[in-house]
Amino acid sequence: MPIGDICVREVVTATRETTVQQAAQLMRENHVGDLLVVEHVNGVRRPVGIVTDRDIAVTVVAPGLDPAVLSVGDIMGPELKTVAEDEGIFETLHQMRDAGVRRIPVVTNQNALAGIVSTDDIVQLLADEMNEVAKLISREQRREMVTRR
Repeated sequence: MPIGDICVREVVTATRETTVQQAAQLMRENHVGDLLVVEHVNGVRRPVGIVTDRDIAVTVVAPGLDPAVLSVGDIMGPELKTVAEDEGIFETLHQMRDAGVRRIPVVTNQNALAGIVSTDDIVQLLADEMNEVAKLISREQRREMVTRR
C-alpha cells in the first residue's frame, strides 16, 4: 500500500518567517503538534522543514528566549527528510527509523507537499489490519466447529 493512501492531506503549514509565537498559536488553533515549513515555488508548496511543539519547548521556552522575535526558520532542523507518496508503508517506516523521526512529509514526484504521516498513523493502520486478521482466525475456527459436527 502506498504511503500516500494513509497520509494526512490537510497539513498545517508555516513559512520560515513565521514567528515561533505565531507557530505555537497555529498549533493550538489546529490541535496539532507540528507545522510543516514550506516555501512557495511557482505556485507549489515545497516542504523545507518541520517544527514541533517539543522544538518550541526545548529550544525557545526552556532557555527563556522570546518567541515573538525568533522565527521557525531559526529553530527548524537543517535537513528535512521526505518520502514519495508512492513509497510503500514499510519502506517509509525504514526511512523514518533511519532518520530518527516520528513524522515525515509526503511529497509528489515534483516534490510538492502531498501530506504528512506519523508513526501514530502507521500504528493505527497496522492495529486495524491485525484486528481483521483476528476476526479471520475467529471466523475460521467457528466454521471448522460447524463443519466438523
